[in-house]
Amino acid sequence: MVAVAWIMVRVHDLLVFLGMSAGSGWAWVLSIVGLTVVIRILIIPLFFKQIKASRSMQLVQPEMQKLQKKYKNKTDPASRQKMQEEMMALYREHGANPFSSCLPILLQMPIFFALFRVLNSLGPLAQGTYPGGPNIGPLDQQLAAQAESSTLFGAPISETFLSSTDATVKVVTVFLIVLMSATTFLTQRQLTMKNMPASALDNPMARQQRMLMYILPLIFAFSGVNFPIGVLIYWSVSNLWSMGQQFYTIRRQPAPGSEAAKLRADRLAKKRERKGLPPLEEEEKATEEQPRGGQRVQPKRKDRAKRSGPGQDPGAPVPSAVSAAEAEDESDDDVGNGEVRGKDGLTAGERAQKRYEERAAQRRAAAAKRKPQGKKKK
Repeated sequence: MVAVAWIMVRVHDLLVFLGMSAGSGWAWVLSIVGLTVVIRILIIPLFFKQIKASRSMQLVQPEMQKLQKKYKNKTDPASRQKMQEEMMALYREHGANPFSSCLPILLQMPIFFALFRVLNSLGPLAQGTYPGGPNIGPLDQQLAAQAESSTLFGAPISETFLSSTDATVKVVTVFLIVLMSATTFLTQRQLTMKNMPASALDNPMARQQRMLMYILPLIFAFSGVNFPIGVLIYWSVSNLWSMGQQFYTIRRQPAPGSEAAKLRADRLAKKRERKGLPPLEEEEKATEEQPRGGQRVQPKRKDRAKRSGPGQDPGAPVPSAVSAAEAEDESDDDVGNGEVRGKDGLTAGERAQKRYEERAAQRRAAAAKRKPQGKKKK
């Protein structure tokens, strides 16, 4: 509760510093939105782990079914233990964790209930009758009075559907409950239907997730009448954040074979077509047809292919392929055919041959100097 109150008060102070009224209802509504954003930023790593875990759990289900059929009629302790070991090995192989998909929700539950208690404590805290003391962290009596009187479209953020007879409170509460339930449904549908291949959708776990996709919004709809408007704001904004973050992640990194992957492939194909590039399949095929293990074949000019200076003997042995390549690369610096002579009176081929012979002589001299040293070491 102290952490939740501290974040809300600091966001409220920032909004007041930017020009909003201290007693403004929107200042405290946006402080709850700021609390949501801070919490969601902190759990971004867990969110990506949740996406990966949910995808891995779906993809591992076909192999899990085979494993269950393998030990279907074996109830002895040794077989059950062996089945558990193989299941854990399967989870490790695919990087799946049954509990990772629940981490973002579980981590938010303490924040959820803490915000619930802070909003319920605004009245006693503003009246000075709060049993926990005169303040909750930086939330003192004056700030509590401001927060309690703040409203969203005329409905106090500390009121609930059941505790108020005000029609405005009931309308705002119903709107937020519908928004919360709809965003929960769309987030689950986006994850299970668009980001899973067809082969992973026909298994018990996929059917359970589809069932939860319809059950969870109903649970929130029936339980939302007991939540203060501020808590409904937090949960609705959190769901909108999850939906947007999940949409971005699935759009950029969809599961192979899923509907999202097909849509991404279509987008990339249209983008390449607009740029005038060939289809990606043709480009990959051309890449595979290139020779492997060596350098990429470069196109040669016709005059280069015919070049053979009079100083070069076609039948002369070439001691090193690298040296020959060096001579050939250096000869490329001269423009024209092999009969053009430079200021030194040599053709390109003669010049390259001369440089090659000079380097060969230097290497032989260096080798001759090293031989006596080798004998002394022996």
